[in-house]
Amino acid sequence: MFLKIISIVLFFFINQIVAQDNLTSTKESKLTDNINDITVLDMNNKEVKLSSYNGKVLLIVNVASECGNTPQYAGLEDIYKEFHPQGFEILAFPCNDFGGQEPGTNEEIKTFCTANYGVTFPLFDKVKILGPDKSPLYAVLTDNSVTYKGDVKWNFEKFLIDRNGNIVARFGNKVQPTSDEVISAIKVQLKQ
Repeated sequence: MFLKIISIVLFFFINQIVAQDNLTSTKESKLTDNINDITVLDMNNKEVKLSSYNGKVLLIVNVASECGNTPQYAGLEDIYKEFHPQGFEILAFPCNDFGGQEPGTNEEIKTFCTANYGVTFPLFDKVKILGPDKSPLYAVLTDNSVTYKGDVKWNFEKFLIDRNGNIVARFGNKVQPTSDEVISAIKVQLKQ
């Protein structure tokens, strides 16, 4: 009887270890290079499924109104106007994580971008991209198998997404949107 009880306990214990190992493997396999399953909020607090952008090439940028990189809005608008007719979108996510450089409300941000830079590309709800409250979008953008892993370092870091929602490139905050590096990468994706 004693051996039977030990056998049952051991069987249960081994099954728990296997189940835990399977759970860990499942968590590890959830690493994704695609943003299609993510839903974000636009400036009006409406849900937007990123899969709704399938068929378009995306440049996702964390933006701020009071940053030394803020003039990049002009370059972003320039490339948006040039490539939008070919199926290109810029998705801008205001973020206050870096030096409190985006303190405004959504309405204030939208007014600032329109008045100062003539921004016509979509602006989204302010997001957290650092720490435990990191948005699901930035969790994927900063931890995938395509681009280097690690947190965004500052405002105006850029992520290029192909027509199927796959992450294909990452550009640091000092890389200008109108640089040859960014433009050539966009052109490659638009041809596919």
